[in-house]
Amino acid sequence: MSTTSPSPPVSAVPYDRAEAVKQFDNTKLGVKGLIDSGIKTIPSFFVHPPETLSDLNSRSQSNIPTVDLSTISSSRATVVDHIRRAASTVGFFQVINHGIPPELLHRTLAAMKAFHEQPPEQRSQVYRREMGRGVSYISNVDLFQSKAASWRDTLQIRLGPVAADREEVPEVCREEVLEWDKEVVRVGEVLLGLLSEGLGLGAERFRELVEGRVMVGHYYPFCPQPDLTVGLNSHADPGALTVLLQDHVGGLQVRSKEGWVDVNPVPGALVINIGDLLQIISNEEYKSAYHRVLANSSGEPRVSVAVFLNPSNREKLFGPLPELTSAEKPALYRNFTFNEFMTRFFKKELDGKSLTNFFRI
Repeated sequence: MSTTSPSPPVSAVPYDRAEAVKQFDNTKLGVKGLIDSGIKTIPSFFVHPPETLSDLNSRSQSNIPTVDLSTISSSRATVVDHIRRAASTVGFFQVINHGIPPELLHRTLAAMKAFHEQPPEQRSQVYRREMGRGVSYISNVDLFQSKAASWRDTLQIRLGPVAADREEVPEVCREEVLEWDKEVVRVGEVLLGLLSEGLGLGAERFRELVEGRVMVGHYYPFCPQPDLTVGLNSHADPGALTVLLQDHVGGLQVRSKEGWVDVNPVPGALVINIGDLLQIISNEEYKSAYHRVLANSSGEPRVSVAVFLNPSNREKLFGPLPELTSAEKPALYRNFTFNEFMTRFFKKELDGKSLTNFFRI
């Protein structure tokens, strides 16, 4: 008979979230790398708190307005009114007949998908958290600040005022990125002109807001536990205007008074949303909107390409336009430089982030 005493139970090693996040980031493979490894459960640092998860099924049956730009020449005042109403209420709308060839829409999405589905050793070459060279492939821009990570990877490319060197843009999507930028500038100028007219200003008043541009190509792989995480946390965009091209998979939602509204993919459409800067400049005539992306439960990845339109002069002062303030409606925000504005945005995680309250008088 053995007299050996049983071994004491081995105590569980405490979970070190910071170390787990660091190890994940050091792989330079993103969420796509996790899925390729065959995981069936998501790492703990992707699991969101109960207050976020309990709200995932909150849905409204409302629809996002769709604006037809083909009638600008014949019915410009009507188009201006449609856009003004969308921008002053929900802050989101889709545009059709914008003049971008359908073939380029398809090629741009396909090229971004191709980048994210390259062999790991190729896409990891541009995995970096600094944007000094104008191109950065990362998973979660706020990975080290957020309460929980989100189930997506992103390719960021600086397009203006000083664009990334052409050779820095990954070859697999280089031509499409450059073509897409030209089209977004054209459409962006049209939309900003219409939005300006909607405020009773000249069509050229917002032209500078298209000069600073950053593109993000998001890739949302299949998530094995979509009820425990999100694809993109609820947030409002900080800049002036966002031009988004999304594929057919869906998952984007915007918050309204009635709950979360699905921004259902419309073939050939672009999704447009008002950013915090335009809300401030318009003295709240236009409204930025909180939006999010659900974790992808589809059998195929979701791909989207967003371009953020911003001013190029980061030291210029911005605030409510004098033309839009009066004794009856005084300025609701103080003036600030765009540099201060964006520095404040990146100081904390994306979840629930809006800049408007910080700059409110």
